[in-house]
Amino acid sequence: MGKNENEWNRMMAGKLYSPWKVGDDSWGKVHIAQKRFNESEFWSDRSALEELKKCFGKAPEDMVLTPPVYFDHGDRVFFGEHFYANTDLTILDENEVVFGDNVFLAPHVSIYTAGHPIDAEVRNTEVEYALPVKIGSNVWIGGNVVINPGVTIGDDVVIGSGSVVTKDIPSHVIAAGNPCRVIREITEKDKKEWESQYREYMGM
Repeated sequence: MGKNENEWNRMMAGKLYSPWKVGDDSWGKVHIAQKRFNESEFWSDRSALEELKKCFGKAPEDMVLTPPVYFDHGDRVFFGEHFYANTDLTILDENEVVFGDNVFLAPHVSIYTAGHPIDAEVRNTEVEYALPVKIGSNVWIGGNVVINPGVTIGDDVVIGSGSVVTKDIPSHVIAAGNPCRVIREITEKDKKEWESQYREYMGM
C-alpha cells in the first residue's frame, strides 16, 4: 500500500488522522534497523548504528546513541551536530522532532508527538493527532523526562530529571517539575563558576 497523501497531510498539519491509513513504510524500516542496533555490540561495531542512521531525517557523523532506543518512524527525527543520548531514548515521531546542536539526553528520555482525543467515543475510533517537538541547541535534558506533543524548548536550557514538559520552555533557563516550569535563568555567574572549575580541571 502506497502513501495516502490526504492522511499524511492531515497528520503533519496536526489534524485528526488515522495512523492505519497513512500507508508509508517507515515504521517497518526503522523497527528492523533499531532491533539490530539494540542487539549489537555497539561499543566496538558501529555498523548497526550506521544502518539505523539511514532511517532518520538527519543524522550527523558524530552522534551517539546508547541502546536500547525506540523510534516509531525515524524519518521525522532530525538530529543536530554533536548529539548524545544515554540509554532508553524513546521518540514517538508521528510528526517532526527537531534537535539543535550539542543536545545531551540522560537515560529514559521520552518524546511524544502523538495525542488522542479527550472524548472517549471519538478516541475509540482510533483516530489521533500529532504535533511537532523542537529542541534548541546547547540543551541538557535530565533522566526520566517526558516531553509532550507540540512543545518547543529554547537554546541553552537545562531540564531537571523527572520533569514532564507540557508547555514551551524559553531559552537560557533551568526548568523542572511536573508540570515543568522555569526555576531560574542561567546567568553570567553560572558561566564564570563553571569556567573556573574547568580551568582547575585542566590545570590552567
